[in-house]
Amino acid sequence: MHPPAYNCFVDRDKMDSAIPDLGPKELSCTELQELKQLARQGYWARSYALRGQVYQRLIRDIPCRTVTPDASVYRDIVGKIVGKHSSASLPLPEFVDNTQVPSYCLNSKGEGAVRKILLCISNQFPDVSFCPALPAVVALLLHYSADEAECFEKACRILACNDSSRKLVDQSFLAFESSCMTFGDLVNKYCQAAHKLMVAVSEDVLQVYADWQRWLFGELPLSYFARVFDVFLVEGYKVLYRVALAILKFFHKVRAGQPLESDNVKQDIRAFVRDIAKTVSPEKLLEKAFAIRLFSRKEIQLLQMANEKALKQKGITVKQKRQFVHLAVHADNFHSEIVGVKEMRDIWSWVPERFALCQPLLLFSSLQHGYSLTRFYFQCEGREPTVLLIKTTQKEVCGAYLSTDWSERNKFGGKLGFFGTGECFVFRLQPEVQRYEWVVIKHPELTKPAPLEPTTVPPSPSHSVSSEPADRLSPFLATRHFNLPSKTESLFMAGGSDCLIIGHVAGD
Repeated sequence: MHPPAYNCFVDRDKMDSAIPDLGPKELSCTELQELKQLARQGYWARSYALRGQVYQRLIRDIPCRTVTPDASVYRDIVGKIVGKHSSASLPLPEFVDNTQVPSYCLNSKGEGAVRKILLCISNQFPDVSFCPALPAVVALLLHYSADEAECFEKACRILACNDSSRKLVDQSFLAFESSCMTFGDLVNKYCQAAHKLMVAVSEDVLQVYADWQRWLFGELPLSYFARVFDVFLVEGYKVLYRVALAILKFFHKVRAGQPLESDNVKQDIRAFVRDIAKTVSPEKLLEKAFAIRLFSRKEIQLLQMANEKALKQKGITVKQKRQFVHLAVHADNFHSEIVGVKEMRDIWSWVPERFALCQPLLLFSSLQHGYSLTRFYFQCEGREPTVLLIKTTQKEVCGAYLSTDWSERNKFGGKLGFFGTGECFVFRLQPEVQRYEWVVIKHPELTKPAPLEPTTVPPSPSHSVSSEPADRLSPFLATRHFNLPSKTESLFMAGGSDCLIIGHVAGD
């Protein structure tokens, strides 16, 4: 078998070691579902020539703006932009935010070519203001392109995608930060054990999750990143969330029993990803990623939109010096008779990321306002969301995160009725920290004909699962938050004149 004909940018020895070429194959399928299966199985992953052909085809089929720079544009502008500079000394465009350019298996000529291509992209896309993932994308594509101009054209088509339902790479600080916040929300939902560890060892867990794209676009070895990119080109942005969640799950599994220094958690995860081959194969990583029953693409898009809105309301739209997007609970401004700052920060790490931007404000205290439920409702109405904290006579501390305004109870004409969304959860802080979330009423109709006893159900680690069709919005994305129809009622809170009920579960 003849050795593969690598392009002039690739270091043959490094490439053969990273991704051994097993010879050419043919790809004749055109159906999306079949492409998905082949991408996930790594059908073209070990053929250098075939992967290059597949990338060319998949990127060619991306719907783009009418005027999208192509290879001929690159040949026209590269000399003017690069000038007499040597490729190795070329500055990087500002939108990559000082991101280190991964070399993967490129030689020195290839590393310089990546800088030239990035500068030319910056010239043609003045609207791209923040895109730290792009150096890794260009470096990967250069391995599988005939020349710099072809790589430039491929990267431009990815940036110029105009299909509103098909997000590829973040191109602004607002989009990047809202993606980080969305990833934090997904970790809260799908990686609770890992999240608990992160909360325990890091002062600001949100900053740890803000590093998630760095794990994929920079730290992953080429053989892993290329496998992820294979599937990404077929299935889109959701794949990135899946793989990052899988990485966090594997990190937790390996490091759960080892001590972690809080200042080094981000570096520990980066080091784990760089050396991931010691722990898990690319096949196992993707297998874990696709075993996660993630939200639908529509739901993730809505969650991203909600996080973007929260950032805009805070005035956070562009990257600035000393701009701290994820605000911690400040010791000087926080006061509670029930919990301390550390405990409140733990609670804040559980709430949806768009609300973690806000500072907690005390609305009601039994020491100040007494024990009347009427007064409690009066103090809390008009506020959404709220956190309820309770300390018992036995010094136990528990509480709940409540997504919906308590004024919703008035819609039931004085009768006890349920409302709320699936973002609600209950928790315990003392004697041990535990969160119980996503409690769904399986048969809401059972609560309607018969009066309910004014008692609450103690939180339970188990929760029932809705049997909704996959294309229906989950109770998490209820109409109150996103103004979309939901066929399933979201019943998580109830309040009357003599009781509060949170997380009530109806039996089968």
